[in-house]
Formats: sequence, structure tokens, C-alpha cells
Amino acid sequence: QVQLVESGGGLVQAGGSLRLSCTASASAHSIITMAWYRQAPGKKRELVASITTGSSTNYADSVKGRFTISNGNAKNTVYLQMNSLKPEDTAVYYCYARLPNWTTYWGQGTQVTVSS
Repeated sequence: QVQLVESGGGLVQAGGSLRLSCTASASAHSIITMAWYRQAPGKKRELVASITTGSSTNYADSVKGRFTISNGNAKNTVYLQMNSLKPEDTAVYYCYARLPNWTTYWGQGTQVTVSS
């Protein structure tokens, strides 16, 4: 069982920055991909960014050039640096982890609100 604990959400003005953190309870070698998803009210949950244990990254087109996903020194930690935030980035952000056997886990979510 993997538990994901997120932190770093909050309220920020448009153009500002936030950094989200997610730490997994499992040891690093059991997780092969970590990611951030988000869900705005009335919308489907969507992938924001992902990173593999080999540090290969993938970003949604809407956040490219503004957001950066990275691993911590311990590979069971992932960060999402969000710059130049826009009101349309407002959503609940969820941490995600996947094991080699395709089992997936989700965090409880952290609210990000960007005011105009």
C-alpha cells in the first residue's frame, strides 16, 4: 500500500507562483512514475505533468513553459513548480503514483486557487 501526502496548495494572484510537494510512503524502487493531475469544478481530471524514475517528463500543452515537475533527492518525492499562474489553473491538484504492476495510487488532493 502506498500513501501519498501532498502539500503546497493555496491562494495566489495571477502571475504568481506555487510549489506543490508529494511524498510517497513506499520505498523509491517500487514506484516507476509519479505525476500531478488536476480537476476543476465541472471538468474531468486531467494530467498536468508526469515524471519517471529515469527523470523522463511529460507536460500538458496548457502548462508547458510555466510548470516544472521534478524528483526530490529521495525518489519517492515529487515537486511541481508552478510559475506564471493563470485563473484557469484553479483546480484541485492530485498526486499520482504507479507501480511496475500498474497499480496506481492517488493523494487526497490540494486546492490551488488563482485570482485574477
